[in-house]
Amino acid sequence: MELSVMNVVQSSTGARYGGRALLIQALQDSRADTLARFAEYRRAFPDLRIPFHETLNPPLWELGHIGWFQTWWTSRNPQRALGWRADPDAARLPAARADADALFDSSRVAHALRPGLALPDAAATLDDLKTQLDDVIALLEQTPEHDEALYFFRLALLHEDMHHEAALYMAQQLGIAIDDARWRPVAIARGQTGDALHFPASIWMLGHSGTGFAFDNECAAHPVGMPACEIDRTVVTWRDYLPFVDSGAHEDARWWSDAGWRWKTAQDRRHPRYLRRHAGGWEQLLYGRWFEIDPDHAVSHVSAYEAEAWCRWAGRRLPTEAEWERAAVAEPAAFEWGQVWEWTASTFLPYPGFTPHPYRDYSAPWFGDRRVLRGASFMTQPRMHHPRYRNFFRPERDDVPAGFRTCAAG
Repeated sequence: MELSVMNVVQSSTGARYGGRALLIQALQDSRADTLARFAEYRRAFPDLRIPFHETLNPPLWELGHIGWFQTWWTSRNPQRALGWRADPDAARLPAARADADALFDSSRVAHALRPGLALPDAAATLDDLKTQLDDVIALLEQTPEHDEALYFFRLALLHEDMHHEAALYMAQQLGIAIDDARWRPVAIARGQTGDALHFPASIWMLGHSGTGFAFDNECAAHPVGMPACEIDRTVVTWRDYLPFVDSGAHEDARWWSDAGWRWKTAQDRRHPRYLRRHAGGWEQLLYGRWFEIDPDHAVSHVSAYEAEAWCRWAGRRLPTEAEWERAAVAEPAAFEWGQVWEWTASTFLPYPGFTPHPYRDYSAPWFGDRRVLRGASFMTQPRMHHPRYRNFFRPERDDVPAGFRTCAAG
């Protein structure tokens, strides 16, 4: 069955391979969602001042940064036609706002400094965003339809989509109401859980090759020797996970790594974040409201340490990212993903032959310091879904919508 135009725009096909028309529509859709989230932040915090935390950015800074990034790599970039081969240090055309680079360049402005910046007010920021997007779309309409020329437009789109997801999990952290049903979890049919896929030992080509857009850390496809593997068809649900907590095993150090136990005790984490007990069982917090937990929802907002502890208790293990990717690519109809980001056992490292793309701060600074997550979450724009996409966070992060699936141990 052919995809509808809207489905293509919303899918990674449109984001990574689409031409001008699809990209223009996707940029407009992405901006509409960005502005909807900003409106929700303004209702919750009329002065747009939120508590300082290392995982939170000021809403006005987020907006200004999204527009700045878009123009820095497209309309202000004289080498944009070269795509990933462009010189990142090439002199830029002037910004419409004279101090834009000093305010919104995330490479220059440390996180701790952002709340104290003298930012333009909301009205000026929204005006800037409209002008910036209009200019970018006008430029895109005249851009040749090939991968190099479209590279930075695709990058700007996916960058805004990443910030939209961040706005959602920051809203979750701040208790901001999000009424759009698109960004809520859905249950996994019970008949689909517990199944496993079996793969023999083989050689797998890990990573991206060929045409279309790819992030630098996905590139340099290379053969990886793979052992035989049994991997879950679906992610672990609360039905699977909560017995670990209810039995007291969550409080038992023998199931935790040393690093995980230190994290758990330092955070005084007695159960996964955004859960609470009540007389009848468990409730889950979602965007500021408590709901009776659905046992068939994917486990979400758990750290890699919590995922690993459950695996030890259950006699399972986390998959490597290569095992995850092989299952997702080789068995797309049977391997179900997209409910939550999925922790893997793999440290975020460059593939052999890694070459940084012009957005140098995207991957290279974080190699060795983070864990790879695969898949996508209920907070992720559908355009972001791709089986070779590599997300990466520190293993203690439980503010992001992350869960896990498992493999047979040994």
